[in-house]
Amino acid sequence: MNLAVWDWLIVAVYLGFSLFLGLYFSKRGTRNVNEFFVSGRNLPWWLAGVTMAASAFAIDTPLGIVGLVSKHGIPGMWYAWSFVIGGAGALGAFVFAPLLRR
Repeated sequence: MNLAVWDWLIVAVYLGFSLFLGLYFSKRGTRNVNEFFVSGRNLPWWLAGVTMAASAFAIDTPLGIVGLVSKHGIPGMWYAWSFVIGGAGALGAFVFAPLLRR
């Protein structure tokens, strides 16, 4: 795999930015338990929604969907899609995120 200089630069900038954010927020998260788990209840609703939607893309989700399809065939996909249709997907995350701040 041959990467161009621009590719390495993009990777380096991304890793540097991620490291900066981690170090910046690590100081804030060590103040007390409330800051660590719920960000002092100061997290914007859209960021809470993004984190809820991002958790749906964890490694267990694709493995679970593969299991559903292997057990039920292609109709097994409707089990996974029913969560999205029922409001538990990304749309549900943005709907319920403002309510979680209460």
